[in-house]
Amino acid sequence: MSAVPAGLQISVGQFPAVEDKSANLVAVRTLAERAAAAGSRVLLLPEMAMYHRVAATAAEGVAAAEDHSGPFATEILRLSREYGLFIAAGMSKRLPGEPNPGRALNVLLLVDGGEIVAEYEKIHLYDAFAVKESDSITPGDALPPVLEIDGVRVGFAICYDLRFPELFRLLVDQGAEVLAISAAWARGIVKEDHWLTLLRARAIENTAYVFASDEVSVKSVGRSAIFDPLGLQLGDAGEQDLALVTAMVSLERLSAVRAMLPSLANRRVAVEARVHPLPPAARSLR
Repeated sequence: MSAVPAGLQISVGQFPAVEDKSANLVAVRTLAERAAAAGSRVLLLPEMAMYHRVAATAAEGVAAAEDHSGPFATEILRLSREYGLFIAAGMSKRLPGEPNPGRALNVLLLVDGGEIVAEYEKIHLYDAFAVKESDSITPGDALPPVLEIDGVRVGFAICYDLRFPELFRLLVDQGAEVLAISAAWARGIVKEDHWLTLLRARAIENTAYVFASDEVSVKSVGRSAIFDPLGLQLGDAGEQDLALVTAMVSLERLSAVRAMLPSLANRRVAVEARVHPLPPAARSLR
């Protein structure tokens, strides 16, 4: 009989991302160093780790977008190589072939061994609570990836995706044992409650680990958190400006929970794996 893997240690980083990209990279470097020192294999960073438009206009935010050859991605690759980390980091990515388009892409960059192994372009744009992300961001068309990291399958998502449970069910149908969410969850009435409630719900309904990284700022709630497959909270960064929360993913624990609570096996309704096309008005803006 083969041995059950010991697990995968994941660190969730939290910091106040700002318009100063160099300041954000200083925070990222500090968190990478701390994650490696803690023995983690994976570092999950916030949605806009590269650049968060606090006071700038939407046009200035789009102009700040970079591509894979830019300073941010280059440094993430270097840190991954230096510390032996799998790093998931949010960035604003320039649309291919257009140096300064009217909109950019909201991307989760997935890096391991100093190489880009995948990326996810956010499909659910935050057009809610009097905010319209689609004014400056083009939505992606593909479902997020599920990647195997040291024997553990991890599915990824970005911020507003959290409000769409069918997306996470699709990730679990692809074998995800961990759900990793990178966010800039906006402050507002009951918004912090929504954040923690939905994170716990995604863990319970999918009997999966949930690791969630959120920015902490005047705009974002912080509260980066970790939940186990039964919905037990394993960590919470609160409102600390520069924080790291770490937990071990145990496949033995996951198997035990899924045997005790076989809700995935008991399902009778399937979720179809496809992304609805954009309406014509939205397509014309791409």
